[in-house]
Order: sequence, then structure tokens, then C-alpha cells
Amino acid sequence: MKFKILCVLLLSGLTACAQLPSNKEAEKTGESTDPDEVSQLNLPKQELTAPILFDFLVGETALQRGSLDIAVNRYVKLAKTTRDPRIAKRATEISLHAGNPFAAEQAATLWVGLEPDSVDARQTIAALLVNLGKLDAARPHLEKLLATEKEGVDNAFMQLNQLLSRNPDKTATLQLIQQLSQPYKDVPEVHFAISQAAWFANQHQLALDEMQRALVLRPEWEIAAVHNGRILQRVSAADASEFYRGYLEKYPASNEVRVAYTRVLIGANEIDQAREQVQWLLDKNPEDAEITLAAGLLATEMGDFDVTEASFKKALTLGYKDTNAVYFHLAQIYEETNRPDLAMEAYQQVKSGGRYLPAQIRYADLLALKGHLQEARAHLQKLPAANDQQAAHLILAEAQILRRSKAHQEVYDLLDAGLKKLPDYPELLYDRALAADKLGKFKILEQDLRKLIKLKPENAHAYNALGYSFAERGMHLPEALKLIRKAVELNPEDPYIMDSLGWVYYRMGNVVEGLNFLNLAFAARPDAEIAAHLGEVLWVQGAKDDAKNIWRTALEKDPDNEILLETLQRLTKKKAVD
Repeated sequence: MKFKILCVLLLSGLTACAQLPSNKEAEKTGESTDPDEVSQLNLPKQELTAPILFDFLVGETALQRGSLDIAVNRYVKLAKTTRDPRIAKRATEISLHAGNPFAAEQAATLWVGLEPDSVDARQTIAALLVNLGKLDAARPHLEKLLATEKEGVDNAFMQLNQLLSRNPDKTATLQLIQQLSQPYKDVPEVHFAISQAAWFANQHQLALDEMQRALVLRPEWEIAAVHNGRILQRVSAADASEFYRGYLEKYPASNEVRVAYTRVLIGANEIDQAREQVQWLLDKNPEDAEITLAAGLLATEMGDFDVTEASFKKALTLGYKDTNAVYFHLAQIYEETNRPDLAMEAYQQVKSGGRYLPAQIRYADLLALKGHLQEARAHLQKLPAANDQQAAHLILAEAQILRRSKAHQEVYDLLDAGLKKLPDYPELLYDRALAADKLGKFKILEQDLRKLIKLKPENAHAYNALGYSFAERGMHLPEALKLIRKAVELNPEDPYIMDSLGWVYYRMGNVVEGLNFLNLAFAARPDAEIAAHLGEVLWVQGAKDDAKNIWRTALEKDPDNEILLETLQRLTKKKAVD
């Protein structure tokens, strides 16, 4: 597929997207460097002058030594001097390899000018121009590429939105696809591409109209039907449900549509009908591992864990290829149904892939919950980390295990050591600040949170944690209020941040305002910590019975919560509410 290379170029960020060809590779592909054969290729007759030879040798030497900027400059210069399409191509490849799209654009523009019939050249320049946001300049190249597709124009249009997905101007992307589509109005994939572009441009009615045109041209097209239902669902779940139901009456074997229909039913809480659809999928596709797994996932959404477990096990028996995914989901079901030993066995069956590390972290966590703390830590410490992010996640997972056992000094030491290796990692800074708070190291707490705010100015929890720390200690209260208001601005729906806002108002003496926000927080999430704060404000207001009722309810759910127990001890002089 000619468009496939173009998509790969764009999605790889146009860097290191092609192996730089050696002379041996050029021989294999017919791109001979033998001077006796050059004349046969309609190439320019260029004398090998001393300056050209010098630039070539400097460029190749720089490339071998990793001095990519020098290599790029020399090869772009050579391409302009020689006007040889092979050198222009190589200059383009080296520029892409060096991550220099602007030099690559110069070289590719020269390349396509020298070889206007080269599909590779036109693909490359089109991808570069799209990546640089120059859609108008890319348009003629895309038009010529589409014209060369002939029988494959349908697939080409299906790839267009992927090709253009990096362009932030979704309206311009839509306009480009509409322009490119003009000669191909009888191709259903064209209308599908326009519909998707319209959806991303927030033109939802156009998206619906175009998807329905695609279905008129190709009524049995399952993927178009799925997307049509999703567009309808944005306005009305009932309309989406009606469409899917009608489609399935005509095309009952459309499994993807049935899966989408079942999700709509689950979302509308029509559980009995959803279960009928899941059973239909299982009954009609007894040997299909993918459909069996999909049915199991749908059953999970309804809480039908027996069906889920049976479906996942059957998918394994049927030879589902991604066994890591199945075992991971199966382990989650075992956790949900309070079977930790089986969950641990299943997590250990996850051997590779993106779920490997999360599975091993969950295994260690379950091991720690069984009382094997040191074994759990040892398991995490021996896991390989492919990058800084994985290394940080392993440290955070170990810290969480220690935190649960209230080993606050060990938590702090672990995170402190982690930050020596990864000094600017946001999650490590945040967690060390919390650990410092437990140990009374308030200077470290403030230092870490202020650094985190500087690194991640949109991190609501950093503002909230620093403001709450000040409020809790009764210091810098105006700044505490400012910090927490900023957190609310960034994350207005978070009940814990709302709790902090109520708490700082209370600490500042504005009891009425404090009570209002604490009530809102508690209504959104009746958490033990929020209950402690709300109860304290009620208590000092004289509403002691109301405070006791709130505390009693919170204690039943979380009897070991430190903040709640400290509040009770301080205000009632005992650890339980009579």
C-alpha cells in the first residue's frame, strides 16, 4: 500500500524513519554507483570535482561519527550542487535520521523536483509538509498520490485521518480531506474519512451525514455502522440503540455492531437486554476466541464475574494470542471476587508486554497484603526497568507497600534515594513530600511541592497539598487559601480539594464558609478524612450529636484512619465514639 509508508513516516515523528542505505544496499536495489552505469539512469552529468568529493567525504565521516548536523549540512549542500536525485534522497534520509524536518523539507523538495514520478519522493515530501502544518503545500502531492492509487484509493482514504492526526487544526484537516475527496464521491471510504475528520472538528451533524452516506453506498459495512451509532449516541443513547437494533435485524452476524450495541445497553442500565446480547455472542461464536474474550469483558461491565471468568478461560483454550492480556484481566476478576491466591497465580502468568510490569506490581502488593513484606519488596527490586518511568513506578509501588505498614521513615528513605537518581520526577517529588509530612520534615515538604509546582504548574494536587499543609499547621493562611483556590480552579470536581478549601476557611475563622465547602465535599465523597474535618467543625459549633454520627459512620468504613482517630482523641479524649 503506497500510503502505508507515508503514515509510518508521519507517525514516527519523521525521525530515524528509514535505514540509511549503504553502498551494498544500493547495489541490491539497483541504485548503482558505478560511473559506467550512471548514464543509463538519465542522471545529470556531474563532474566529480575536488569540492564535491570533499563534501561527500566530510558528510560520510560525520555520519559515521554521529555528527548529524554536519552530515545534514554537507549532504543538503551536495544535493543542491549536484542535482542528483540519489543524493537528494540520501540528504532527505539523513535529515530525517537527524530529526531535522526543515532540512529534510529542502532536500525532499529538491528530490521530488528531480524525480517527479517517484512515489517515495512524493510520499516523503507530503508527510513532511503535513507534519510541519503546511496542509496547502501538501495538498497537490496528496492529490497525485491518490491519483496513482487507482484500485487502492479506498484504503488510501481510510488512512488519511491517521496521516493527518498530528495536525492541531482540525478544521483545516477537514477542509483538506473534503478537497481531496472531490473526484471520489462514489467511494464509501471517502465519506467515512470526511465523517471522522468532521467529528474531530466538532462538526457532529456533518459527521453523521457523511457516515450515513457511506452506509448508503455500502450498507453492510460494519465499521461504518459502529461509528454511526457512536455519533448518534452523543445526542441520544436511545437513537443509537434503535439504529444498532435495526442494523442487527438486517445483519445479525455483525459481531462488532453487537458489541457496540451491548455497551449502549449497559450504559442505559438495560442489563437484562445486555445479557441477552452477550449470550448471543457466546452462543453464535463458540470457536471464536476474540468474540469470547469481548463477551467476557462486556460481562465484567455488568458485574457478571462468573460469565467473565468462564469466557476468559475459554478464550485461552481457544488459543487467544495475547495470553498476557487474558491472564491480566482474569487476575483482576479474582481480586474483585476476593480470591487473592488465584489472582497472584494469574498475574505471574503475565510474561511480557505492556501489562508485565503492572501485573508484577499487583503481585507484589498482594504478597505484602498476605504479610510477606520483605518478599514483596525483593520481588519489586529485582524487576527490570526499561526506562526512567518504569524505574519510578517500581519505587512508588514499593513506597506504597511500606506506607501501608506505616513505615514512614523507610518510605522517606526509599523516595529520597529515588530522587537522587531521578531528581525531577514529579510523582517521586509528590510522594516524598507526603512522607516528609509524616515525619515532620516540613521544609522538605515545602521544597518538594514548590519544585513540583514549578515543574508541573497544572498539577492541582501539588497546590492542594502545600496549601493544606499550611492550613493544618495554622501558618501562611492567606497563601494557603490562594494555593487551594488554584487547585480548585484546576480540578473543581475533586472532593478532597473541596475539603481542603473548607478546612482552610475554618482555620482562618470563617466557619460558615468552611462548613459549606466541607458539606459539599462530604456529600460528594463520605471519606474518613473529610468526615474528620466536617465533624470537627460541627463539634466546635456545638452540633456534637451530628459530629458523632458522622464520625461513627466513618469509623465503620475505615476504623484505622489516622486523621479520624487523632481528631477523636483530641476532641473527645477517647478513640471511639460512644
